[in-house]
Amino acid sequence: MDSLPILPLAMIALAVPHLLACEDVGSSSASDMPDAPDTRMQDRTDVLIVENPRPADGSRLGWRIGPEAAVTVGRREGEDTYLLYGVTGATRLSDGRIVVVNARASELRVFDEAGTHLDTWGGEGEGPNEFRGPIGNIARLPGDTTVVWDSRSPIVSVVDPAGEVARRFPVQEQTELRGDALRPVAVLRDGSILTSPTPGFARMAADTVVVELRDRLGGLKSFLGTHAGMERHFDVENLTIYNVIFGRQLIREAWGELSIVTPNTRYEISAFAQDGTLARIVRRDHVMRTPTGTHVDGYVEARVSGIADPETRARERERFAPVPVSDHLPAFASMMADALDHLWVEEFEPPGEEVPGVIWCVFDPDGEVLGFVETPEGLLIYEIGEDYILGRVRDEMDVEYIQVWPLERVEG
Repeated sequence: MDSLPILPLAMIALAVPHLLACEDVGSSSASDMPDAPDTRMQDRTDVLIVENPRPADGSRLGWRIGPEAAVTVGRREGEDTYLLYGVTGATRLSDGRIVVVNARASELRVFDEAGTHLDTWGGEGEGPNEFRGPIGNIARLPGDTTVVWDSRSPIVSVVDPAGEVARRFPVQEQTELRGDALRPVAVLRDGSILTSPTPGFARMAADTVVVELRDRLGGLKSFLGTHAGMERHFDVENLTIYNVIFGRQLIREAWGELSIVTPNTRYEISAFAQDGTLARIVRRDHVMRTPTGTHVDGYVEARVSGIADPETRARERERFAPVPVSDHLPAFASMMADALDHLWVEEFEPPGEEVPGVIWCVFDPDGEVLGFVETPEGLLIYEIGEDYILGRVRDEMDVEYIQVWPLERVEG
């Protein structure tokens, strides 16, 4: 059931842009790129606007991902320390250690660079190095400090390289947000925390959402605005809220020192500075498509396929019948920044049009398009390092594994 809302962002109106400079789009696949003589503009409020062409269909950036994983952590059977369940994140430290969030046990399992278990940090409890609830996310800061938090809780824990909790604090609430628990959604390189409120059920139909940047101790650093919320459909009879089919989703990610807060309704990415001002807009050519009946059927089937009982599955399928469909398919699926501040934007694959692998459009740290990169099918990526990709896969028995894939950034 697609009933967990993701809150989107309305675009901020800009002043009339003026041409500032022109640069070639540099990449190893530049020969596949259409000419784009004017790519960078600046508006009167000093918002950098970067206009990009779309890489040619079928083209690939020269970067190479290894033919197989270099390291696989996890086993189908054996010692408990190697049996992963409820994995929600992972990161690799500078010494090669891999820290895996085993969320259901509220613990961090640590493995060496060959996949051998070294230690287990945390566990659920009230102790100084324990966690009071499931861990949902992890982010690594310089110096191998990690920040962990649960998406349902405002509590943040900062863990040192030895597994000791150095500090723990709540992300504080503002008076006007009383009753709406703020939760972390991403951590910037300097330790700043991107947050937004998680409304209670009574407010799930609200059409706005607040986004804020918090400092390393949870205090308010800057206000990133109140933005349009997600389109939703409320099933009165079954007291269930559904997301509009192919409706807007809010992307909230860290991009170096910038905070990305942007909807996926069109190919336009908004990034905010530390003081909360809009600093950069990255655009890429994109043809908006209208969903077809085949797309909608595929969307619904994907959401009911996990229901084992045929009658229950049929009833749930029928409940999608009155759910509105967006006018257009999403412009992209997700995005994340790598260790060198390149921005990877996942291409949206309409149901029924899936292709092998996952295609990403990669932008350089300034927002200029480099080209497409393909990552392995079924790999849920948690982190992209300078020379590796770290993520989770599942086998045919639904057993979870963490894998490290080599990444070679070949300059063309």
